[in-house]
Amino acid sequence: MSPQTTSRIPARLRLTALAVLPVLAFTVACGGGDDSSSGAQGDDDIAAVPETATASPTADGGSTPSTRPAGKSAFYDAQLAYVRCMRVKGGYKDFPDPKLSGHLDWGKVEEISSRPGQMEAAKGGKNGVCVAELQKVMQAEPKRDQQKDYESMLAHAKCMRDNGVSRFTNPTMSGGNAQPGGDPNPASPTIDSGSPAYKQAREACRTKLLDGLDGMQ
Repeated sequence: MSPQTTSRIPARLRLTALAVLPVLAFTVACGGGDDSSSGAQGDDDIAAVPETATASPTADGGSTPSTRPAGKSAFYDAQLAYVRCMRVKGGYKDFPDPKLSGHLDWGKVEEISSRPGQMEAAKGGKNGVCVAELQKVMQAEPKRDQQKDYESMLAHAKCMRDNGVSRFTNPTMSGGNAQPGGDPNPASPTIDSGSPAYKQAREACRTKLLDGLDGMQ
């Protein structure tokens, strides 16, 4: 199968999430959404993120990393609260743990979002049930070095083309911010990110992206 056929998985999931946040926030503020439709439970029933090799349980049943990178504790904690919300209120029981750095595994989020009727996994849950937690994550994320991000995404784009995804475009710099490359027409994708060829290239090039950039292009 060619990696240039129509995509079944919308590209740039994180950018999609950013774009819909203001709309979702307005909807939630106006009372939109019914928690019961997405398996919601009361706030006191938020489930703990399962303990991993890099986490240890806390007194309230949550989990915290055994060691945290300097300056990222607030970011990790915000991400942890978002993951809990997505698993309980959002109904995504297999929503991935945050990495020790605080960033999500966007490859796993993309896999969940590709399932029929599950696109909300990349956008704060059904009816924006976890949009408040997602906004806190975005506010807590440490400032990134945009030049390094650009260079990382550029190396990744070249690698993707070298591995058979010929239409994969380069990132750009706009207003001092790195803008991801990828599908030349995200609104009507021409690259099939669900094809075996694309997945093979993605795996071959995954180390080119800095932590936190997976899912950006």
